[in-house]
Amino acid sequence: MRDFEVLVFRGAYPSSVAMSRDILDAAAQVAAKQGVAIPTWGIYSLEGGRLPLRDGISIETRRLPARKPGTRSVCVIPGLGADPDALLAQMRTPEGLAIARRLARHVACGGQVAASCSAVFVLQAAGLLAGRRATTTWWLAPALARQSPDCTVDADRMVCADGPVITAGAAFAHADLMLHLLRERFGPALSEAVSRLLLLEHRHSQTPFMVPEVLASGHALVAQLTARLETSLPRVPPISQLARELCVSERTLSRHVRKATGKSTSGLVRSVKLRRARTLLENSRMTIDQIAVAVGYQDATALRRLVRKTTGASPSRFRAAATVSR
Repeated sequence: MRDFEVLVFRGAYPSSVAMSRDILDAAAQVAAKQGVAIPTWGIYSLEGGRLPLRDGISIETRRLPARKPGTRSVCVIPGLGADPDALLAQMRTPEGLAIARRLARHVACGGQVAASCSAVFVLQAAGLLAGRRATTTWWLAPALARQSPDCTVDADRMVCADGPVITAGAAFAHADLMLHLLRERFGPALSEAVSRLLLLEHRHSQTPFMVPEVLASGHALVAQLTARLETSLPRVPPISQLARELCVSERTLSRHVRKATGKSTSGLVRSVKLRRARTLLENSRMTIDQIAVAVGYQDATALRRLVRKTTGASPSRFRAAATVSR
């Protein structure tokens, strides 16, 4: 049994599959040079053989081995190129049902499962999210919350670990997922060395990357609200006033926001403020104190606290990253 079993689906994102392979390959090379335990891994599918990914790309896979009690391997599912409805329909096919049973059996035998982006819906179909906290790509989070009401969907997180189930956000958060798994299995030294080798920045939150217009998920009322919030900065009206302007009660507004975004109304306000703050940090010469005022905070301390709480990094780190990339 290998440490990591990368379970590939038909139509998976080639970049996500390649990212799994490249990070684990780099980890093996680094571990060999450091003289520490070398991670073992393989790429699998339900029946094995060559499997088609997206855009005419295919990959050779091994047949997924049977589960035995006492397994300690991590079954990793890279991001898939399918919308939730199509993916759930795929999971109702004989092949999908067989994979769901295998995943449930894997966890029951002591293993872990990890998935990123839309692949998190595979874990939901296998019944592995019930009573747990999970994340997915932020724009699919409302759909996951609807499909799995007994799961706490935390769309702000880039990586979310709850017992044997580890989930990650958007497609390129798969790198963060793999680094997290390496850190948990082989220690922070190996994970950080791989991160530096591949120039991967470890992020803790998706919040700064959320685009308010997309966050509305096509919901007309919430789109109006996000547009109103954008134009009202730095003086955001009270939620009661916003509700009156939109001709709904606060409770109704909250219900629509939660359904469309998976967030509370105040959480949506914070997302809009953080998005504007990040834009100003990366594209202006304003001081952090000036940016705090521009997004509605009385001083930079409040902004720093919010950014660090939601992203795990300081505002100056975003500015430094933007400077390096120019």
